[in-house]
Amino acid sequence: MNPLDLPFSRTAHDRAAHRRAEPGLVERLRADPTTGVLVVHRGRLAAVGRDTPRAALLPAPGQPDGLWLFLGESDGAAHLALVLPEDGDPPPPRGAAGWSGLREIAQAQVDALAAGEPGAGLVHGLSVEAVALAGWHATHRRCGRCGGPTAVVQAGWARHCPVEARDTYPRTDPAVIMAVVDDDDRLLLGHAATWPAGRFSTLAGFVEAGEAMEDTVRREVAEETGVVVGTSLEDVVYRGSQAWPFPASLMLGFRARAVATAVRTDDEEVTDARWFTRPELSAAASVGEVGLPGRHSIARALIEEWFGARLPGSW
Repeated sequence: MNPLDLPFSRTAHDRAAHRRAEPGLVERLRADPTTGVLVVHRGRLAAVGRDTPRAALLPAPGQPDGLWLFLGESDGAAHLALVLPEDGDPPPPRGAAGWSGLREIAQAQVDALAAGEPGAGLVHGLSVEAVALAGWHATHRRCGRCGGPTAVVQAGWARHCPVEARDTYPRTDPAVIMAVVDDDDRLLLGHAATWPAGRFSTLAGFVEAGEAMEDTVRREVAEETGVVVGTSLEDVVYRGSQAWPFPASLMLGFRARAVATAVRTDDEEVTDARWFTRPELSAAASVGEVGLPGRHSIARALIEEWFGARLPGSW
């Protein structure tokens, strides 16, 4: 099988980690007219276009004060993120039309990627990185050991506690997401308790401490639906990964084979789960009986990989 085509996993820039310790790096880049900046406020990005918002890569000089983060470089130009203070409701910066969440802008950027639009991959990769890094800083202002305030170091890629003489680095929570298929080549989809009626997706769950990813796949499927995934190496196959900064997940995609197909939902996280043939899923999606995940998600990629073509509709 070919790797999944995952828009959130496309990167067109070099994170240039070797530069993060350069003295005065961010200050120099802020004054450089070739430096581009993504502006973030409360997890939203400054965007251009109202009907189909796209993240705005703006000139760095002249931007206000805030938390400045080094994202990397491409084609000789550096890229920064500017995280504005959470208090207040600032207007979008000059050159942007408004504020949009990453999910909102994802579809427009996915379409631009598919069309081969120049620069689309660069902005898309920078957007995911900026939102993820901004979210980490918002929850790590104090030391996890002593509770004292921490300072931003390494161009935004660490926070230093002077009391503990200790640096803390951004972390990502691994989660598995799986297309479960039975021997009749049917696909298992679930409906989460918090979703509107008719919304279905692949099953997913977080990796627990000391647990292998393949074991997480088996455990989560069994806990949520009662379906049993096989224990051989061929029964759980890795398909690809996707950053998912909501707030700090890395989605690890798998195809899994069920060896027992009776469904018994836990009715806490998952309230409904169904097996679909390709004709059944296509028909249900076409009339709106089943709503499928957005095209920017690894869930949609796993579903359409099994289906063999694009499906109609999305959340």
